[in-house]
Amino acid sequence: MNVSGEFTVKAPRNAVFDALRDARSFVRFVDGVQDLKEIDSTHYEAVFETKVAYMKFRFNVTVEIIRIKPPGEIEAKIEGTPLGIVGRLTATSRTTLSKAGDETKVVYLVESTIAGKLGSIGQPVLRAKAREMEKIFAARLREAFAEKVG
Repeated sequence: MNVSGEFTVKAPRNAVFDALRDARSFVRFVDGVQDLKEIDSTHYEAVFETKVAYMKFRFNVTVEIIRIKPPGEIEAKIEGTPLGIVGRLTATSRTTLSKAGDETKVVYLVESTIAGKLGSIGQPVLRAKAREMEKIFAARLREAFAEKVG
């Protein structure tokens, strides 16, 4: 399943890049991430908890930054193993930042494969969840920069 989108943040591209590159900062924007552990500068582990349709899922997640090109690109490989059920989540996330006047345009593409019980839910439901997560992420990122300005 591929999910893509874009949004803008009223902040300089370098500042947005730094916020997204810093794992401790980044997790504040993602709903449901807990217990972040930095293994090294490109490897992280966390617990991700979310509700999709009527089911609640918890994943042990590993993240590897596989490509980084400041201040415009970050690519990461994500693997998740759900706790309590059989299945697996694997994804590659590509984020590109570009100047848009006095704002930064954030464009992302997530290519994912979801197996097991979560995969059986169906793509329309999973896409709706991804859009909901994007809205929360974008709002939190915008708020973080609004606080710095205001």
